[in-house]
Amino acid sequence: MNRKVDMKQIKEYLMITLGALAFLLITGVAKADTEVAPKTVTGKVQSHIQMEIAKTKEFQKKSWAEAKIQFANLKKLFIKD
Repeated sequence: MNRKVDMKQIKEYLMITLGALAFLLITGVAKADTEVAPKTVTGKVQSHIQMEIAKTKEFQKKSWAEAKIQFANLKKLFIKD
C-alpha cells in the first residue's frame, strides 16, 4: 500500500517537472524572438504608417471636395437667389 502512494507521488512530481520544463522552454523561445524582431520590423512599420497617413489625407481631401459640391447643390435646391 505504501508503494502505491510513492508511485503516485513520483508521477505527480514528474508531471509537474515536465510542465515546468515545457513552460520554461516555451517562454525562452519567445524571449529570443522578441530581441530580433523590433530592429527589423521598425522600418517596415514606420513606412506602412506613413503610407496609411498619406492615403487617409488623400481620401479626406477627395471627400471634402465632394461634400462641398453636394452641399452647394443642396443649397441651390432650397435657397433661390
